[in-house]
Amino acid sequence: MAYQENIETTGAPRGRSAGEIAGDWYRRAIVLLQWREASITLAGIALVIYFQWTSPYFLSADNLGVLGQFAAATAIIAAGEVMVLVNRELDLSVGQVYALAPLVMYFAQQAGTPLPVAVVLALAAAAFVGLLNGAITVGLRVPSFVTTLGMLFFVNGFNLTISGGFPVQPEAGAFWKTLFGGNIAVQVAWAVVLVVIFQFVLTKTRWGLHTIATGGNPIGAAEVGIRTGRVKIGNFMICSVLGGFAGILDAFRIESVDPLAGGTEIMFMAIASAVIGGTLLTGGSGTVVGAFLGAVVLGILKDGFTISGVNAYTFDMILGIAIVVTMIMNVHISRIRAGGKP
Repeated sequence: MAYQENIETTGAPRGRSAGEIAGDWYRRAIVLLQWREASITLAGIALVIYFQWTSPYFLSADNLGVLGQFAAATAIIAAGEVMVLVNRELDLSVGQVYALAPLVMYFAQQAGTPLPVAVVLALAAAAFVGLLNGAITVGLRVPSFVTTLGMLFFVNGFNLTISGGFPVQPEAGAFWKTLFGGNIAVQVAWAVVLVVIFQFVLTKTRWGLHTIATGGNPIGAAEVGIRTGRVKIGNFMICSVLGGFAGILDAFRIESVDPLAGGTEIMFMAIASAVIGGTLLTGGSGTVVGAFLGAVVLGILKDGFTISGVNAYTFDMILGIAIVVTMIMNVHISRIRAGGKP
């Protein structure tokens, strides 16, 4: 009887007013927003629901394979871009390294080098490009935008020169082909493994701490003994190696190496993935998992609108709006995390 009287007088169970219930939900929402990848995760879930509602085919096994093709290589390159962006730098050449590495691998094979060694040589060539990017940016104090823009054109011309402008076909046995991304499931697995590794590196290791410190406060980092130049050069090399590895995986999946493959499109998609996933262009903060989710969201958008018959030009418009809207959300969520006003 007392419980019923409490309901009649307050409109809510004893000790749980409507305001308290609303406050609980608000606190839970704040806790959710403390997770850096919250906004991109919610966006991805909403897009999956929408596209599955518009087309029952969207979540079919075949279409999930197509979605993996859109997202896997981009996610791997985005992981490298996160490491560079957290340093407050930028790598525009990684899309050309994506084509360079499999070309080096192919010509090494043609010279009689076993495939595993050819892959190592290809990744070494990619690392050398990153070394040049870092050395010029750090040693000569050239802005990374200019350095990597010049490298973009140089590597593109180099790819066309050594290939004669024609695609080539990599050679591999069934085992090696499968191991190096011969099917999309393996390629997605590589993407997930690399994302986990570099998220751990960025958040749990000294190298990651130095990377964040170098991008967030380079002067302070140098004063406490962090070799900021070495950190930046190392992260340029990591980005290039991941770009080259993504190109090798795609080469075995497609069974062809096109000297014009990748390029600026995959590079900008990787940067967009990192940015909408929560990595700041101002440096000092980033998330590899967020970049992976960003690549998945962009893949969902591209795949979903393809199924819906949306024109490719319209997709670019939607992509531009999505990047801006997501960045606005990230800015406001960052303020909430910092305890400011939303």
